[in-house]
Amino acid sequence: MADLRLALYQPDIPGNTGTILRLAACLGFAVDIIEPAGFDISDRNLRRAGMDYIAAAALTRHVSWERFEEWRRETGRRLVLASTKASGRYTDFAFRPDDILLFGRESAGVPDHVHERSDARVLVPMVEGQRSINVAVCAAMIVGEAMRQTSWT
Repeated sequence: MADLRLALYQPDIPGNTGTILRLAACLGFAVDIIEPAGFDISDRNLRRAGMDYIAAAALTRHVSWERFEEWRRETGRRLVLASTKASGRYTDFAFRPDDILLFGRESAGVPDHVHERSDARVLVPMVEGQRSINVAVCAAMIVGEAMRQTSWT
């Protein structure tokens, strides 16, 4: 199992979260959900999207951003935010094996105070005029690159 972690800030869509949990189970990284989520974490849609892989995923739930930050400070991990406001491409970033990759809500991203607490921000470049890539797709792209750099060598 990789030391890399992926954190979801107050996710809105159970299908995306289930897809990310399935990816985590298959690739061996852990997932942190920072609550409150926009759905019941035990929702059947989450189970449907993640299928039977959810039981194999290493999932930690944090009741709030503040509790997540307390835990992160104790572990000394760097927080890397995926953001459409970032200037640096994710493929140009030097990931570390123990990074936490943070992804915001599908509907609103993350608030400014979360941006400010992030140690780094990375961007998936897009065609001009598009708002954002699906969070599960974006997560797969960035996790794949981070794992290529750190644990698939």
